[in-house]
Amino acid sequence: MKRWMRQHRYAVGAALTNLGKAPGSFLFNVVVVAIALALPFAGLTLLDNVRPMAGQMAVDPEISLFVRADTPRAQALALAPALRDLLRQQQQTAAKIVFVPREQALDSLKAKNGLAGVIGTLDDNPLPDGYVIRLDGFNSAAAADIDALAARLRALPHVDTVQVDSAWIKRLAALLGVLRLALWLLAATLAMVVIAVVFNTIRLQVLTQRDEIAVSKLIGATDGFIHRPFYYTGALLGLCAGTVALGAVALALGPLNGAIAQFARLYASEFQLVPLAPAGIAALLAVSAGLGLLGAVLSVQRHLARLHLH
Repeated sequence: MKRWMRQHRYAVGAALTNLGKAPGSFLFNVVVVAIALALPFAGLTLLDNVRPMAGQMAVDPEISLFVRADTPRAQALALAPALRDLLRQQQQTAAKIVFVPREQALDSLKAKNGLAGVIGTLDDNPLPDGYVIRLDGFNSAAAADIDALAARLRALPHVDTVQVDSAWIKRLAALLGVLRLALWLLAATLAMVVIAVVFNTIRLQVLTQRDEIAVSKLIGATDGFIHRPFYYTGALLGLCAGTVALGAVALALGPLNGAIAQFARLYASEFQLVPLAPAGIAALLAVSAGLGLLGAVLSVQRHLARLHLH
């Protein structure tokens, strides 16, 4: 164990020494990689803030149920117990059922501007009796339950039409799904950019230290001993770039929250973007270091093989 620790301690020291010989080049590469990482990091931060809000967004969707026009009033009123049973089965005991007689529906329609004269020309009331069901506690994750309830309502006797106003909830969930997929595609593309930058950085270091590597091989240095400093260089480059990218995203949240606060006040909300949790930050830093390590491994394996130093 002590030998293993000593070897890795030496590799870290050698990596830091090599970076110290060209700090300007290292910092430039850190900035380039950080720019590539900042976009997916910012997207993940935005989704992390929006996802729980969208998933827990409290809405009270309404279901409008219309009975057939030729249904007697007594049979229309008799639907209420069946509606309560269905809502109880859907665990919607707090939902409200409001019966809307055809006369009330016609009066409401007459009250709308521009329609009173047109409706006054009608001999009979063309509107049917109906119910308005105000659900409670539904969210975007439960939109499918609303559709299932609407399908069961349509199967009731004397029911002609059932309309649900929760379509926008499903659109919001679908939009978040598209944004999530787009973010993963962007992250995969930029991950290739990070690997390419680290690959080229390590290639230049291998070529610069070609003679030193050859001497090390002559005196019996193993491949692992030669490779480790380059691996740590790539991992450090990725880690530093990830830190810079997360710092840039955190700084950008300040002005963004200023603009969001003005918009949120219009809806009596105090929504603000917050940085990722410590676990999320640690995961992104690990990914950054892993991408740097992967780029270093690919570069070392390729270019040391070309030097015939394996």
